This record gives sequence, C-alpha cells and structure tokens, in this order.
Amino acid sequence: MSYIPGQPVTAVVQRVEIHKLRQGENLILGFSIGGGIDQDPSQNPFSEDKTDKGIYVTRVSEGGPAEIAGLQIGDKIMQAPTPFISPNGCWPPHKFQD
Repeated sequence: MSYIPGQPVTAVVQRVEIHKLRQGENLILGFSIGGGIDQDPSQNPFSEDKTDKGIYVTRVSEGGPAEIAGLQIGDKIMQAPTPFISPNGCWPPHKFQD
C-alpha cells in the first residue's frame, strides 16, 4: 500500500501481543526493527513522511512469535511495554527479560 498525495489515508492501529520463544539460552521475538530518533528519517522506506522518526518492523522470522502474532514488515511500532525500553530510550531485543 502506498500513500498518494491528496487521497484519503486509512490508519489501522492494532494491539499485538508477542510471546517470547526460548531458543537455548536466548529469548526471541522473531522480528527486527529500524528507524528511530538516531536514524536518518529520509532513508525510511516505510513512510512517505521523510521526517518520520518512528520505529518500523524490517524483518519477521518465518514461523516465529512475531509472525504468529500477525506482525508484518513495514508495521510501525507505536508503543512497547516500558520494561523493554532501556533508560536511554533504545529498545534492544537482547535486553528483554523473562
């Protein structure tokens, strides 16, 4: 779906709950993210607004928890539970806790 200037835009906001999967000693969610305040928003392939500093899903692992929950490449992350966000505002998957 692409944005066409002057045409109506539909935004769908859906709460998605992803349950971590244990693989050995690691807990995985099965997706990667890109974007954010420390990235060049003009390089964001998922937004027509080249000032958008949002966080977007860039990869979803086949059969992983994120795919099972319905997450798709290009989805914008609007909010994450605060225990998962580090004090500097980053959201590193390797710091998730059980």
